[in-house]
Amino acid sequence: MTDKNKPQSKSTARTLGVFSLAMISVAAVLSVRNFPSMAIYGWSSIGWYILGALLFLIPLTLASAELATGWSQGGGVYQWVKEAFGEKSGFIAVFCEWSNNLVWFPTVLAFISGTLAYAINPGLAQNKWYMYLTMMAVFWLSTLTAWLGPKITARINNIGVVLGSLLPSLLLIIFGIAYMVVGKPIELPPFTLAETMPSLKFSTLPFMATVILLFAGMEMSGFHALEVKDPKRDFPLGMGIAAVLITIASIFGTLALAMVVPTKDLQLASGIMEAVQSFLKAFNLSGLIRLLAILISLGGFALLTTWLIGPILGLSATARDGDMPPITRKANSKGIPVFMLIFQGVVTTVISLVYVISKSVNQAYWVLSAMTVMLLCITYMFVFAAVIRLRITQPDVSRAFRIPGGMIGVWIIGGLGFLSVLFTFFVGMFPPTGMELFKAPTQYSAEIATFLSSALSKKVAEVVAIDMVNAMPTVTYMLVILIGTALLSLPPLLFMTFKKASWKDDTISSGR
Repeated sequence: MTDKNKPQSKSTARTLGVFSLAMISVAAVLSVRNFPSMAIYGWSSIGWYILGALLFLIPLTLASAELATGWSQGGGVYQWVKEAFGEKSGFIAVFCEWSNNLVWFPTVLAFISGTLAYAINPGLAQNKWYMYLTMMAVFWLSTLTAWLGPKITARINNIGVVLGSLLPSLLLIIFGIAYMVVGKPIELPPFTLAETMPSLKFSTLPFMATVILLFAGMEMSGFHALEVKDPKRDFPLGMGIAAVLITIASIFGTLALAMVVPTKDLQLASGIMEAVQSFLKAFNLSGLIRLLAILISLGGFALLTTWLIGPILGLSATARDGDMPPITRKANSKGIPVFMLIFQGVVTTVISLVYVISKSVNQAYWVLSAMTVMLLCITYMFVFAAVIRLRITQPDVSRAFRIPGGMIGVWIIGGLGFLSVLFTFFVGMFPPTGMELFKAPTQYSAEIATFLSSALSKKVAEVVAIDMVNAMPTVTYMLVILIGTALLSLPPLLFMTFKKASWKDDTISSGR
């Protein structure tokens, strides 16, 4: 008998119940920083949210609930995909969920730091060194919180979600209702059912993909399976509560902003606090800006902590299976993989520095953000495919929750989720409107036309050359996105190729 069970016994104390599971999912998904970008669509934001919920949130919630209650050995996404498609696929799925964080963390850290500036001096949000130092202080505090173990992390997340996400959302909703009750003019046009319908056309496809992934993170509670008191009862109930809270808070919180704040203010790059400040001015309550800044920052901290530790717990499961070097599964007395936690922190610190000081940060950010979407899509395609395959290959495994409707229901839910994510992956390869990062020099058209003139008439060659030059930015952008996604998703194949039998020695996992 190896020491494998010793660290597990310390790290698998059953401390999480329905409320904690619900708050983990809410913390991973709900963020008021998304409200302004959705509020610019007014009443149609209702339709966009409902579309995202139908195509992604509900399928992911149902699929995760079935997988989590059927395979609660720990590891979350890794365990589920491994059971369905093998160790290599499970490794790729959870690695993609982890690697996307490396380029996503700086964006949420910048949001938290910019929001905190409103509790001190809003002008600090324009100071790069304030931003960077605050980002690092928040990140390493979150890392320390994760180091202390799931019990402490759950308590802090519970407080952060309630005070930092749900309470600000509730306040916005209350202010929005009060705004209408007192008869003040609202920025929205008169309500009609037609106004709630999203505009589905080619130009809105990239935004549709964004809306679908606004609900990413519902599977995060699956990484904590070993810490749940009663997985069969608590998982489906907790995730169901989370899905309802997320949908209601998102829709009504967004509408509250849209009622009070003009569209031009909602589009300001400064983010949610610019919108909140305008909202509070309408009620002569500007004194609350500091309190709301602190609360919203607390919600961002809960969001950060949830994503910071969840995928690492999944990677630690791959390390226990011998897919990564022994040092990667070194854990502390709470069962937290400390090497990966520190490694993740160092990489994030470096990337955050580049994010803050780079002159072309906005353009680079677009590319990195697109890569995070692509990586998440890979993970979710595996998850939806896994729930279908496991119902076929392991139908007798006990599941406290099963997607209703038998195999037809599983195919509908899993298939709908898979196709939605596949669509998002495809759309994510195209640059957003106005992207000029890879703009081709106009003189290229003349050079290409000269080259083509030997085979085509001069007039046709000129037309073809112009079309080719116009297509260059899109093609280049797509190549960069695909190559970057490959680099961030394929390291598991290298680990699996060069892994050694000795990597499965578990004596190091006790952290001694």
